[in-house]
Amino acid sequence: MTLTGHRTHTVVDSPVGPLTLVAVDGTLSGLYMRRQRHRPPEETFGVPDPEPFTEVAAQLRAYFDGRLTSFDLPLVFAGTPFQRQVWTALRDIPYGETISYAELATRIGRPTASRAVGLANGKNPIGIIVPCHRVIGSTGDLTGYGGGLPTKRHLLTFEAATLGSALF
Repeated sequence: MTLTGHRTHTVVDSPVGPLTLVAVDGTLSGLYMRRQRHRPPEETFGVPDPEPFTEVAAQLRAYFDGRLTSFDLPLVFAGTPFQRQVWTALRDIPYGETISYAELATRIGRPTASRAVGLANGKNPIGIIVPCHRVIGSTGDLTGYGGGLPTKRHLLTFEAATLGSALF
């Protein structure tokens, strides 16, 4: 599914570097890190306009300040039905917890699709808010992350520290 409509974007600072926020008709459709794999070309982000992102930016600040553990934002995904199913399921992974790709595949009713789940996970267009960083390998190893493994480790360590627990 391709999203059509008026596109806008803005860039906000974060502890993991600048984040480009993209909206279609005022609804968040993308959150991209500077060196993110599968980052769309900048010319597809639309006109610069911080207005549609006031609440997104506020919730991201609260998350990175350790005051927010669950985002409450309207989102719109562009992707295949399977990808959208995976991305929706990612939102059910609790803050500070991790699951394996195989477990995520089982949760969506496709227990033999862990590789496909991994591919969809890697193309998540709304990182951090849709917490693909919480999916790890079946052995507990950190595996691929569109924003890079150091960023994935940072986010997981940050969430664990905020909860006063240790993931690693």
